[in-house]
Amino acid sequence: PESNKTIHDPACGTGGFLTSAIENIRKQDVKGVEDLKTLETTIHGMEFKPLPFMLSVTNLILHDIEVPNVDYTDSLNREYTSIGQKDRVDVILANPPFGASVTDGVETNFPQNYRTTESADLFLILMIRYLKDNGRAAIVLPDGSLTGDGVKQRIRQYFLESCNLHTIVRLPNSVFQPYASVATNLLFFTKGEPTKE
Repeated sequence: PESNKTIHDPACGTGGFLTSAIENIRKQDVKGVEDLKTLETTIHGMEFKPLPFMLSVTNLILHDIEVPNVDYTDSLNREYTSIGQKDRVDVILANPPFGASVTDGVETNFPQNYRTTESADLFLILMIRYLKDNGRAAIVLPDGSLTGDGVKQRIRQYFLESCNLHTIVRLPNSVFQPYASVATNLLFFTKGEPTKE
C-alpha cells in the first residue's frame, strides 16, 4: 500500500500485518517527519484479546509509531449498519480468527441473511463493509468459507458479486499448526466490481 492510503486490520493480533505495511511504506514513501506523521494516522488495528493487543501496541511503537492507533475492542461486536463512509478504508490486511464460534449474540449485529457463529465468515462480511469502493484486501480464510453451503454460500455469493476476487493462494494444512490444522487460503480482492473469473 502507498503512504496516503488508509490501512486497517480488524483482527490485528500482535500487529504483524500492520508492521509489515509500515516497513513497506517506509522504504518507498517516507522522506521525513511529516510523512511519518501521515503514516501514523493511516494505520489502524483492532484486537479483542488483552495480550495480543498489548503486543501489537508495543510492536507498532518499536516500528517508530509514537501513538499506535490500535483499539482494544471486538470488531465483530459493532453494529454492521453503523459502519459508514467515514469508517471506510483503502486497504485491509488481515488474518482473522477462524474455526471458533463467536460469543453469544454477536451474530445479531449482522444482516439476517449472513448470521452465523463462524468468526471467519462474519469477518469476511465485516471487511467488505469496511472497504471503500476500489479498496483492496489481502486476507487469510479457511477453505470452508469458499466451499460451504447455507449461510456460507450466501456470504460467498455476496462476496463474489461485490468484490473482484482476482487471486487465491492455497496454503498447506501445516501453515498455522499447532493453532489450526484446517486448509487455508490467501485471498486478494478489490471491492466495487463482481468477480468474472
